[in-house]
Amino acid sequence: MIRRAAATRGLAGLAVTSALLVGCAGPPTPDTEEPAAGQSAQPSNDASGSSTPAAEEPAPEAAGQRAPRLLQAASRREEVRQQRQIRQRIRQRAEWRAQAESDNPLAARTWGVYQGPREPTSAPYQQATGATKQALAKIALEPKAAWFGAWIGDDEIAGEVDEYIAGTQQGDPETLVQMTVFRMVPWEHEACRRLPTEAERASYRRWIDNFAGAVGATPTAIVLQPDGPFALCAPGGPAVPASLVAYASRALSALPNTSVYIEVGAGDWPAVGQGGVPEVLRFLLPAGIEDARGIALNGTHYSATETEVERGTAIVKALAARGITGKKVVIDTSANGNPFPFGTYTGPDPDNAFVCASPSDARTCVTLGIPPTTEVADPAWGLSEQGRADARAHVDAYLWFGRPWLYRQNTPFVMERALGLARSTPY
Repeated sequence: MIRRAAATRGLAGLAVTSALLVGCAGPPTPDTEEPAAGQSAQPSNDASGSSTPAAEEPAPEAAGQRAPRLLQAASRREEVRQQRQIRQRIRQRAEWRAQAESDNPLAARTWGVYQGPREPTSAPYQQATGATKQALAKIALEPKAAWFGAWIGDDEIAGEVDEYIAGTQQGDPETLVQMTVFRMVPWEHEACRRLPTEAERASYRRWIDNFAGAVGATPTAIVLQPDGPFALCAPGGPAVPASLVAYASRALSALPNTSVYIEVGAGDWPAVGQGGVPEVLRFLLPAGIEDARGIALNGTHYSATETEVERGTAIVKALAARGITGKKVVIDTSANGNPFPFGTYTGPDPDNAFVCASPSDARTCVTLGIPPTTEVADPAWGLSEQGRADARAHVDAYLWFGRPWLYRQNTPFVMERALGLARSTPY
């Protein structure tokens, strides 16, 4: 199925409210006119049937009729004033939305929701019933970025991408498709022990070329290589893995409708004590950021959205200071509904953090965060005034490219985790 990006939800509701008010209240009406000078009012009959001349003192009940009419007129004027304010807010919101769409390629399109064998929540959702199905819908029916990596062969990747695009767009070629490229070999902790061989480098480039050929002109948002800071621990420094990420960034960014976001860790990785933003740039500058639309954050961590907005803003400004301007940010919010720094987790395995028991669980635990949206500055998300301003200026979207409903954020799908996430989210 296909769903509209959440950026349109608030505007639609406001428009409905305005329409209801306009339909219920007509224009204000003037009070009943007084008789012209020298003209007699029509006589009225009392209970006995006798006439009362117009020149006589009005009856008390006749004089009291004016107050309700004045109150009604005042009420109608207030309704008109409120309607004008609502219409003004609708116009302002529409203007902001039009500006956002002109600047943000993710805001202008419908976001596709893939339902098929590549999405691990799809079959459990389709087979579920009742309350279980309703809970799983909070995950299965949200637009997400499927992961593609070295487990798919160089010669198979184009066919896999073709199938995923078709299953996401459902016949509408203008629908946005979201994907995550996780192709580097070696990667994660193994990347700290050895560099890719020449054969592995050649295979990486061939895989990327085939992937890009399958994407073609499809509207896509691509998160490139989650856990990017692992490049920093590579023997001899990040040059070799960064050069391969740069190859992918150039190839994918050259596609006409593709937005590439290079993943660079999270607000707590590299932490300030690990080098912070300058350490991020040591990897990002040689990794093809000039070609990419921007950066991605928080793919495998649980950091607060406010923290990620702050980190993304700092990276964008640091890039601008080096002459690389206009870069944007996407933030994964799939797992930070109860945020905590990765290093403060109190359980045995932070990659498979405990699921929160409720929205108010005080433990370091994981639950779903803000649903995917381009309404990044919406007051409903609880950001500070500065955070909202920074999000509006620098963040394209909150996306779901993390996968907390999987075992160790990898595989397999775990029904108990998924249901716990859906039932404990504050959103």
